[in-house]
Amino acid sequence: MDKPASAEELKEEGLRLFQEGLYEEAAARFGQAQEMFAAEGNEVEAAEMVNNLGVIYRMQGQWDEAIVALDEARAAFVRLSDRSREAQTLGNLGGLYASKGERDKAKECLRQAADIFAELGDVQHQGETLLALGVQMWKTGDRSGGLATYEAGLQTLQKPTVSQKALRGLFNLRARLLGGR
Repeated sequence: MDKPASAEELKEEGLRLFQEGLYEEAAARFGQAQEMFAAEGNEVEAAEMVNNLGVIYRMQGQWDEAIVALDEARAAFVRLSDRSREAQTLGNLGGLYASKGERDKAKECLRQAADIFAELGDVQHQGETLLALGVQMWKTGDRSGGLATYEAGLQTLQKPTVSQKALRGLFNLRARLLGGR
């Protein structure tokens, strides 16, 4: 196969490899794409590749590398005023800290991400983030807060899965039975 000619092609190849679970190969493509995007002056896409590398490092259990990459990507998105990608990176950091068992850090990242998604009117990502936050709250012993946050996430989702629709229906039934509490 010929070597992809552009940063965009390298990015697409990296995403395909990632989807196939070929993380080492995907990381190599994302690294190459990041260098090319940076050379082209496309800071947003370069930072996105760093974010992708952070996700791969997380999936491989390379915690320190993942944190460094995600922090770097987040700082770039803050500098570039890309609030949506900043929130996505915060969500990735929240997931990383949850995987490591650092639940307080996970909750803080997820809370910030949910707030940014709410500001942007991105209700689907806000709902997904609230679900993750609710789970972390539950796991740290805040059962009522975690359940309320999880329920808020379910109600916020624009495109819930079948099981999420069923759970949302149960929450709505409970609310009707309890008189709207």
